[in-house]
This record gives sequence, C-alpha cells and structure tokens, in this order.
Amino acid sequence: MLPAATLRASVDDPQVKKVVAGGLDWLAAQQTAVGRWTAQGRYPTAMTSLAGLAMLAEGSTTTQGKYAENIRRAVNYLVQRSRQNGLIGDADDDRYTYGHGFAMLFLSEVLGEEEDQERREDLIRVLTKAVEFTGEAQTPAGGWGYVSSKDGGGFDEGSTTITQVQGLRGCRNAGIPVPKEVIDKAVKYIHSCTLKEGAVQYSSKGGGGRPAITAAAIACLYNAGEYDDDYVPRMMDYCRKQLDPSARDSFGHWHYAHFYYSQVQYREGGDAWTNYRKAIEKRILSEATEVKIGDQPAYYWQQGYVGPVYTTALNLIILQLENAYLPIYQR
Repeated sequence: MLPAATLRASVDDPQVKKVVAGGLDWLAAQQTAVGRWTAQGRYPTAMTSLAGLAMLAEGSTTTQGKYAENIRRAVNYLVQRSRQNGLIGDADDDRYTYGHGFAMLFLSEVLGEEEDQERREDLIRVLTKAVEFTGEAQTPAGGWGYVSSKDGGGFDEGSTTITQVQGLRGCRNAGIPVPKEVIDKAVKYIHSCTLKEGAVQYSSKGGGGRPAITAAAIACLYNAGEYDDDYVPRMMDYCRKQLDPSARDSFGHWHYAHFYYSQVQYREGGDAWTNYRKAIEKRILSEATEVKIGDQPAYYWQQGYVGPVYTTALNLIILQLENAYLPIYQR
C-alpha cells in the first residue's frame, strides 16, 4: 500500500470534483439508519458494498473524513450479515455471490486502513470465513455462478467469477490467506471462456462473447497477478473495438462494463488512459441528474438495469480512480 502522504486526491477537474462531491452526498442521503443501501429494496449486501467503496475512493475511512460515519455503519451492517458458513448476505437472495464478492472487496479495503483493534479482529474473522466460503462455492470448471456451486448445480458465469476473484485479491492484499489453487482454477476458467477474437463468453457452457464480461475478465487477470497473460492482448483489442465511451450502448450493462474497463485503462496509464478518461468523464457528467440536498447541489445517475444507487456508486468509483485511495485499483 502507498504511504498516506502519496494518496492525496488527484482528481483536479473542477466540474468532476463538484459532481463527485454531490454524488457522494446523494449516496450518503440514501443510506438507511441500519447502515445499508438497496436497489429498490433488493441486493442490500452488494449495494452497501459498492456505495461504501465509492466513499472509500474519496479518501474517507472508518475513523477519518467526511463519510467516516457512513462507512462505519456500512461495515457494521455487513459484519452483522456474516453467516456461520462464511456467506456475507442472505442465502435466499437469488444472486448472493455478487453481494458476497463485493462485500469481501469492500471490507478488505477497509481492513487495510482500519485502526480500531476490535474492528480489525471482526474484519479478519469475517473475511477469513468469507474466503473459505468462496473456495467451497467454486464450480468444478473453476468459475462461480449466482449461488454456490452446490446450490446451483455447478452453473457458472463470467461476471460473478470476476466479482469473487477481485474480492479474493482484496482479501489477500489485506493479509487474509487465500488458497493459490482457487485463483489458479479461476484463471484457467477465464482462459477456457476466451474466444479466438478475444471476447470472453458468458459461461463455460457457452453463451457468446460479451464486452462487459471481457473487460471484467482483464481486470480479473490483473488482480490475479497475470499482467503478462498471453490472452490479454486479444481481449484488449476486442474491448477497444467494443467499448468506446462516447458510443451508444449497443450491448447492455454499459456502466458495469466501464466500471471494469476504466480499471484496466487506468492500470495501462499513458495516453490510452488520458484519452479514455476525458471521454468517460464527459459521458458520465453529461448523464448526471442534479437535485438539491438542503441548498447544496447533489447528483445521481438513473440509467441501467439495477437502479440509481448501483449506477451512481459505479460512476463515482470510475470518476475517482485518480485519487488512488483503493489499493485494489492502484497501479
């Protein structure tokens, strides 16, 4: 992790800073008294984790910053949702692996900066069990589905696989033991799902190449330490052709795709990142909805399939990558 002194905010465009600040204020206003966010009442574990990540990306922690109280309440809510078998969330959620994976990622990023010893111990306990649950939930093909392999008959698909791998990498970065064989199987899974042209298909059973899953898969390989993976150049070429930030969304899941593709471009750096950043910022800012909280402007985004908390959290994380406060996204 970089020293705190080097982690100062580097988002410097005044309009971006204004919209980010207003977006975070809007998110804070949506948090319930018990600490959670939802998507119209659904997916509280995933929404709480993503909203919490957006606030961590601003530089706040559980003890410092404008959103410290919001982050503390989110952490407490998720810790309380840790089940005896290690699942963070509810088994009756039909897509509980998403929430579990995002919760591992958020809580592991908190752990890296946590100063309170009692909270650190709680996080280590919860995340250790969460990693064990993820390992047991992996399918024989090496991926993950919407639910654990034993609950889903071995079904797997790319987007939930990426969520688990990023969560595992966050845990490993924070010092939680992660079995190497689990990551190795996941990398092989991604390779097996990669088509000749570089697109990553929906699942190990087929389903056609998907731009969003391909972008997520590259981020996943980077998180797994596969920076020189032979598959990446083909996947990158495919994404460059499919994921122009200024182009009309012709494939669905635009925000999800660019949530991961922005991480990939940020890691690449150089002119590619500079040009992409300008385009993605222009697109995101143009689609913001302005409201008032008191007498101050606030912003949210309502596009997408899941709802405004989800879309707003993803967009805010994209807009704050330059802050470099989240170790999982650092170069």
